Amino acid sequence: MDALLDRLWAWILVTVQHIVTGIDVVVAPLNHLGPAAAITLIALATVAFSKFFSRHYRTSRYVKLEKAFRYWFDVRQEALKCADGEKAKLLAKNIDQAELNRVYYDYFFEGLLNSLLTRYLPLISMLAYVNNAYRPERLKELFGRSFIFSIPWDAGKDPIALGAAFWFVASVVLVYLAWPVMTRIRPARKSRSTDKISYAAALKLRRDMRSNSI
Repeated sequence: MDALLDRLWAWILVTVQHIVTGIDVVVAPLNHLGPAAAITLIALATVAFSKFFSRHYRTSRYVKLEKAFRYWFDVRQEALKCADGEKAKLLAKNIDQAELNRVYYDYFFEGLLNSLLTRYLPLISMLAYVNNAYRPERLKELFGRSFIFSIPWDAGKDPIALGAAFWFVASVVLVYLAWPVMTRIRPARKSRSTDKISYAAALKLRRDMRSNSI
């Protein structure tokens, strides 16, 4: 078992090294623009990739849970249309306790894990890459200084040096803030709101399930 784990760990290390080498080759031309511009473009590409990845990738379990949730949600909505109000509430409560509560929370947590995989893991991975690729000694070797920016804050004292990790995080925040403006430049896409349960309906469903569980 230990030998298997050692081989697996060695394979992971080799794979990561190859990925880092590939990113180095892609990023190398950006270094001619300077460290700040290079890291900003890396942040922009990372945000764009994470948004594309999170929009188009779903785990198979997430897809199954989404279908199950939609099915039981529609069943519940049909039950609430019963002419007898008390009977409608009782049917909805039975559906909640029998299936919908479990499916809802499984669907919620699977969506959370899916978001961590597709949205946050690329950002964290590239933060680790930038922090290593643009470490102070590497910056000194490539650009002649060991920081991205320096901010003088008091006469007679050393300025505050801002490193690569700080600038990457700041760039990611700026890209996210500017993203709505950038997306408005593109042609408007056809709305898909009819394919999704509205936010208000989801909140109402959550309140109803909580009240039914009491």
